[in-house]
Amino acid sequence: MNAHARNAGVAAGTLLASSATLVCCVLPAVMVSLGAGATLASLVSEVPQLVWLSAEKAWVFGIAGVLLAASGAMIWRARALPCPADPRAARACTRLRRISTTLYGVAIVAFGTGATFAFALPLLRG
Repeated sequence: MNAHARNAGVAAGTLLASSATLVCCVLPAVMVSLGAGATLASLVSEVPQLVWLSAEKAWVFGIAGVLLAASGAMIWRARALPCPADPRAARACTRLRRISTTLYGVAIVAFGTGATFAFALPLLRG
């Protein structure tokens, strides 16, 4: 497997881990803010793992942060790798670079949003 395809896979995995931060911390806060507390209670009774994610948010964010750092390092290192000389393969290589970078950016935004809801906003409540 070439480095660009591997980076796209790692970026997708990182996005998945960062999405867990949204589910653990942003989803409950938004649902309660919108007056959907009963819906949240029903969701938690159907998917009790949400409670575990919220209780273990330090681990969730720690793992997601490590994955983000590793993914960012891999994408950074791969930026200077040459693409194949074949025009079709070169287009695919360029496309995979864009996909990896985009997925990584979305993962960073998801992680930042989750961290804001999990750690920064509770400090404001006091």
